[in-house]
Amino acid sequence: MAKFHVKKNDEVVVISGSARGKRGKILEVLPAKQRVVVEGGKMIKKTVRKNQQYPQGAIIEREGSVHISNVMLAATFDARAAKRGVAPAKA
Repeated sequence: MAKFHVKKNDEVVVISGSARGKRGKILEVLPAKQRVVVEGGKMIKKTVRKNQQYPQGAIIEREGSVHISNVMLAATFDARAAKRGVAPAKA
């Protein structure tokens, strides 16, 4: 199994892609695909079939995955921003 620079429950910032600038906690790491699921990160819409919870069916929004190379630990990101003299990203 590969070793990654982040793990579950780490605070990270998405540094590239459609979710760039989002900050959140890692909910899940998918090592086989080299991806992570970030809380509030890349939101996707998913259709749900009829069931007891959704009698009419539904379109729900949930977190999608982001490639692991597109996230950086929040502490490292803030340290770099401070070094450049830029205000840190807001939550």
